[in-house]
Amino acid sequence: MKENRSLCQVEQLPCACLLDSAAGCHWKTHAHNGTAAPIRHRANGAVGALCNSPNCSVAARLEGPEQDRRGPGRVLVTGGSGYFGFRLGQALARQGVSVILLDLHKPPWDIPDGAAFYQNDIRDFDALYKISAEVDVIFHTASYGMSGPEQLRKKQVESVNVGGTNNVINVCTEQGISRLIYTSTVNVTFAGRPIEDGDEDSVPCVPLDMHIDHYSRTKSIADRMVLAADGRSIKGGGVLHTCVLRPSGIYGPEERRHLHRVMVNVERRLFSFCFGNPNAQMNWVHVDNLVTAHVLAAEGLTAEKSFVASGQAYFINDGEAVNVFEWLTPLFERLGYGRPLIHLPVSLVYSAAILMERLHVALSPIVEIPLLLTRNEVRNIAVSHTFKIEKARRDLGFCPKKYSLTDSVDQYLRTRPPRPTSSLTNTQYLLRLLLLLVLGFIVLMLCSAVWE
Repeated sequence: MKENRSLCQVEQLPCACLLDSAAGCHWKTHAHNGTAAPIRHRANGAVGALCNSPNCSVAARLEGPEQDRRGPGRVLVTGGSGYFGFRLGQALARQGVSVILLDLHKPPWDIPDGAAFYQNDIRDFDALYKISAEVDVIFHTASYGMSGPEQLRKKQVESVNVGGTNNVINVCTEQGISRLIYTSTVNVTFAGRPIEDGDEDSVPCVPLDMHIDHYSRTKSIADRMVLAADGRSIKGGGVLHTCVLRPSGIYGPEERRHLHRVMVNVERRLFSFCFGNPNAQMNWVHVDNLVTAHVLAAEGLTAEKSFVASGQAYFINDGEAVNVFEWLTPLFERLGYGRPLIHLPVSLVYSAAILMERLHVALSPIVEIPLLLTRNEVRNIAVSHTFKIEKARRDLGFCPKKYSLTDSVDQYLRTRPPRPTSSLTNTQYLLRLLLLLVLGFIVLMLCSAVWE
């Protein structure tokens, strides 16, 4: 096993009991803040289930004859209804792996043959423990608060990203599961300072107090927790082998959440401007390349591969650096618009983002203020941060395929649902944005006066 560990493990975790399974420190919260939709839990913690109990017919089919469980083994994918989690589970099922997809929400796609879906919450330790019986590998992709208004729901972000991850780690040790692969993010190493071709040895996780958004902060905590859990003793003998993958922004066919949000704002002419360093670059990763990386990481946690990935973190992307506005050019063209020509100062856009966040939180009980961009998103677009994938190439044999955003845009436009009617016209949305920018400028001027 490698002795060199990720630089992110240097700092002490904020809670001494987070990884103390023996002390019975499980995260079992069913509390929800006012911004989250109410969830009705049944006695076993299930939520309006498609399959919410290990005793259901789907579980019985999974049990099956003993020979059905030979070969690749059985895997659990948390966040199995999400875009990436489902894609990963689908790919594994096609390889003949017995797959359990776990998520709080039902997937919008048909469950693939060879997979079963459980509708449960990873914050419910007892439910997670039962579902994980006889699982060999856990791919922990579940998270909350990546973008948009979700970033501002701090309690829910922390309970899922930190509490849920704590439960996953403890389930591994108590169920004797020897391999855990965690889907982290490059945001754990980025706090607004330029990074050019960063690698895992030279770019450490930034201090937690430097993160301006709760998603990045909690993902960083979870990242460290998973790496720190590597080498823990597990029930039945043996040790837990963990690794962390840190992907850049994900794109691909049928991706509807982020691509849809960008497209709607482009059609509303809210992306009529660009900002930041015109040469700023970042990385992206196609969903299928990310699936491949996860499969290779799981193999890297086996004796056959000399546990090469054990305790390691890997940056994962397509191996290319692009400017976000140039990269999105196919999207603008397919919608019949040109690239943004108006260039605004970053300070102005950042101030407007602060204002939008404050208004969104303050007025959420009354009216929903649309979030064009959050502070974290402004920083991600405006500042270069690129990462090398040589370590993943060397250790895992990762070799990303070449993909184009154009194909994903075309597929989305062919299949996207009809646009809902809105009480606001595109002009009204643009006027709202201009008003926020003006207010942001005023805030910026006031702050400058105070600093002087």
